[in-house]
Amino acid sequence: MTINCTNGTANFNETFTNLDSHGTLSAIFSTILSVMLALVVFSLGCTVEVVKLWSHLRRPWSIVTGLVCQFGLMPLIAYLLAIGFSVKPAQAVAILIMGCCPGGIISNIITYWVDGDMDLSLSMTSCSTILAMGMMPLCLFIYSHSWELAKCITIPYSNIGMALFSLVLPVGIGVYANYKWPRRAKLISKAGSVIGGLLMLVLGIASSVLYKGSWNTDSSMLTIGIIYPLLGYVIGFCLAVIIRQPWQRCRTIALETGAQNVHMCSTVLQLSFNPQQLVQMFTFPLIYASFQLLNGLLLVAAYQLYKWKVRSRSKGTFANHPEVHIKVNEIINGNFNSNFDYDTEGDINTRDTVPPMTGLRSAISSISKDTFLGQDNHVHESEFRL
Repeated sequence: MTINCTNGTANFNETFTNLDSHGTLSAIFSTILSVMLALVVFSLGCTVEVVKLWSHLRRPWSIVTGLVCQFGLMPLIAYLLAIGFSVKPAQAVAILIMGCCPGGIISNIITYWVDGDMDLSLSMTSCSTILAMGMMPLCLFIYSHSWELAKCITIPYSNIGMALFSLVLPVGIGVYANYKWPRRAKLISKAGSVIGGLLMLVLGIASSVLYKGSWNTDSSMLTIGIIYPLLGYVIGFCLAVIIRQPWQRCRTIALETGAQNVHMCSTVLQLSFNPQQLVQMFTFPLIYASFQLLNGLLLVAAYQLYKWKVRSRSKGTFANHPEVHIKVNEIINGNFNSNFDYDTEGDINTRDTVPPMTGLRSAISSISKDTFLGQDNHVHESEFRL
């Protein structure tokens, strides 16, 4: 089976004119969205600490695990889904391109709300975007022979570079702000996380309204769009558990695996195919983006509900010892569940090899011992900081 392709003939405005009648509205929405995302990424950068970021780069086991999932498993899963559901060649190509894309900013927003490792999340997004310049062509070359498209797909290197720049620059400014004004940076990160959550809702609603005609598609495409991000979340989480990563990193790797860069996929499609072909192909990125957002919102809601229940239970357990409740509450909020333990001397002890939940049990044990035995050991404030 062969698909005739035209490199560079499908520009942005022409594509959306064929897809829907809201070309101008779509362009305005995209511009506003880009500005909002830059602000959200800046706020997420305010949660990053240079010491922790350097630790991930110095011992990049978590990053490597995420990249294996990103460029090793996700393209393979996309190929198997396209073959297994026997979709049309044009639709199969769209699915494959999505599977070969790097991680997106949505994963960083969701990671914040589930108390994930923001240093790891932003590191993985940056590294996957850099590697996409070489890994996207390689993965497409390996898996696209079934549809004879190896020479037809255009890789948007300039767009990849722009995506990397739009990620690294706001994050870098946020890291500097956190280093220079930590208290203000904390307020900025909280405000940005709220804006990011609202932005996810707006994205889902706007996609449904602007591209409502794209929902008239095969049931197989709808099914793949639903299960593909879920498979990414599950496989990423399981692989992280197998290599004994802490729970915080497991959540982060799972989200980075399942949340692909939809905008990158759309750009590749627009540069590689003509408008007539895009009518069939552009459906999948929209479906994937919608259910990626929906799944993310459900995960955030489930995690926040779980955290609220645990916090409520801890209030009853430590009602007679409020000082213990405060520290346990901080642990539940994810402040303790970071890449480092800080001792009373202020020294840093990495715990990459500590099994999941071991640090939490040790913390609760030490807190209980100090409280109930009446020891006057004051815990350094950095022990439970973000």
